[in-house]
Amino acid sequence: MRKHIKQVMMIGAIASVMGGCTKLNEVIYDESSAVGLTDKQQAEGAIAPVYALLPSMFQHTRYFTLQEISTDEAILPYRGGTDWGDNGIYLGMHTHNFSTSDPNIRNVFNDLAKSVSYCVTAINTLPNNTDPSAPLYLAEARGMRAYYSLMLLDLYGLIFVKEDPKANSVILRGAEAVEYIKSELLAVEPLLGNQPTHGRLSKAAVWGLLARLHLNAPVYSDIYASQFNFGTADMDKVLEYCDKIISSGAYQFSPEYFEIFDDENNTNKEIIFAVDQRAELNGHNRLAYFSLSGDQFPLPQYPGANGTDGPGITSDFYDSWEDAYGATDPADADQRFYKENLSIYSNPNDTCVAADDFHVNRGILRGQQYGLIRREGVFLRCANGNYKVGPLFHDTRNRPTLAVNFTKEIDFSVAGSNYPSGYRVEKYEFSRKSVSGRNFGEANIVILRLADIYLMRAEAKLRKGDAAGALADVNTVRAARTARGTIPALTEMNLDILYRERGFELYWEMVRRTDMIRFGKYEGTWTEKTDNNPQKRLFPIPQNAIDGASNIPDYLVQNPGY
Repeated sequence: MRKHIKQVMMIGAIASVMGGCTKLNEVIYDESSAVGLTDKQQAEGAIAPVYALLPSMFQHTRYFTLQEISTDEAILPYRGGTDWGDNGIYLGMHTHNFSTSDPNIRNVFNDLAKSVSYCVTAINTLPNNTDPSAPLYLAEARGMRAYYSLMLLDLYGLIFVKEDPKANSVILRGAEAVEYIKSELLAVEPLLGNQPTHGRLSKAAVWGLLARLHLNAPVYSDIYASQFNFGTADMDKVLEYCDKIISSGAYQFSPEYFEIFDDENNTNKEIIFAVDQRAELNGHNRLAYFSLSGDQFPLPQYPGANGTDGPGITSDFYDSWEDAYGATDPADADQRFYKENLSIYSNPNDTCVAADDFHVNRGILRGQQYGLIRREGVFLRCANGNYKVGPLFHDTRNRPTLAVNFTKEIDFSVAGSNYPSGYRVEKYEFSRKSVSGRNFGEANIVILRLADIYLMRAEAKLRKGDAAGALADVNTVRAARTARGTIPALTEMNLDILYRERGFELYWEMVRRTDMIRFGKYEGTWTEKTDNNPQKRLFPIPQNAIDGASNIPDYLVQNPGY
């Protein structure tokens, strides 16, 4: 198997020859092996690459890093002076000291550019295909090109437009880019399916993307403005598209918040659009193990599958929970904050757990952690054969007296960078179906879900002056989480409360940076971050991309400030 990619230019000019596939698994044939394929195989071979890079793009060190570690939600220090140093790229990401050679910024850019190119290839291939699936695949390819363009505009402030795979792309920025993306989404919307499907673009997914586009259009149109003009026309469109999704009745809230992020979430009715992560589609488990301690082992059958002592939430983000709930512990007040799965946390005598009953806690993890105890590569057992659980220590770090006791304080100091520093996040389930514990994760990664639709509608209402309508929408989301009690209703609504509520509902879901910019928070000060330069609202265009385009004068110009 080999992949032919003719890279005319680094950005959006990649032309490739694709062959057949099944179930959207990417199986790529060279030109000689393409002879004899049926139209159905060729159609599937054209659409598979359109989606193929999403799992890679949504890894922990790619899109997550750009959207979360650059914000007040997540921070990744140089752990213990030994882990996650990576030439300071995560320190620079959090403090907005971005480099034009940052590998995560470069990898996301390249994945988006390649994905746009795969879409262009499909758009040029599928019109000649006579299989009945070809028109739908063509609409999906065109819609996904618009989605990737939306991501490029959000992150880098530009998009690449072309129809001919052999031509150089036209670069659009600002309002022109917004209008192009809008026109493409509107063009494919009537052609897409009505049925909910997580990993494929649907009519409802396009409605959600249009709502997101219109909500952020004032930002994208004037990215460095001191104040964004959220006009009535854009906000009305947000309302229109959110109403379409809500009134369709095709989507329902999940009473148990964390089921949205479980292994079995492929059938979760709250999810509108997601990265299909089922094991046969080469998913990954990285968002589940990224934040956990290296001495937390979530799966009894895999004594080598553990956390990696990655990012924690900042003390600033945690304070927003405490500020909201006062004397009440946020774990008691809000089901979205925490879910206890191991009973030893509330009953110290529960020290023996059957393998099938062992599930790590979910949400924001604080304080002393308990779990499977590993000695010489195996987990300790109780007399009845169940697994022994108890307080954890940093044995894998050769520090057996240092407890895995997550603290609120986390920063770039020696103490704040130690292994236990920072409250951790276990939002996605550590896959119990993985063949290795670390790879082939089952949980689909959420791109759009019903709660976000309600919150976008609430924001549009609020920006139009309808605080009561916004309050009702936010309380609808809060009232939906009924599996373990109720979340108290709010009694007032303003932009700061709505921003806070988006953090509570959507933390760790890779929307925080976009939200911070739209709400005017991105130039603020938080843990270790004092930079207030509005030019950092956009990431730099990778230097190797600019170098690759240098044969065309003034074609690809670096963003201001880099």
